[in-house]
Amino acid sequence: MTTHYEIIVGTMLGASEYVAEAIAKTLEQQGNTFTIHLEPTLSDVNKDSTWIVCTSTHGAGELPDNIQPFTKSLKGADLNGVNFYVIGLGDTSYDTFCHGAKEIETAMKNTGATLLAAPIHIDVLEHPIPEDEAVARFESTLETA
Repeated sequence: MTTHYEIIVGTMLGASEYVAEAIAKTLEQQGNTFTIHLEPTLSDVNKDSTWIVCTSTHGAGELPDNIQPFTKSLKGADLNGVNFYVIGLGDTSYDTFCHGAKEIETAMKNTGATLLAAPIHIDVLEHPIPEDEAVARFESTLETA
């Protein structure tokens, strides 16, 4: 059965975009379809699809600029029935490791959306090419879902 995924990207320097593209390629190889949102808006994201939020953390624990308006639009939204995954990139040398991913996870849950699996948090110090680790861990997540 084909599933359509909405991949919502929060990126400043491009790493999360590379991860999103690698995840999309994996989904496509499994016979699924996807849409990647690099400038996500809530009205553009299909609520009848499974969402994958892929974001880095920037600065002092903030979400990247491109996903901040999307995240603000979640406040008060009703996303009951929406299922989602979270893939976060961060640096464990900061005490705000993957804070951006944690922030959007909380915002999504507050809308009534359902997190389908434990979030994937990738330390870019340990995995300098995070897309490889993201794909391996996401494939494992899909197998157990």
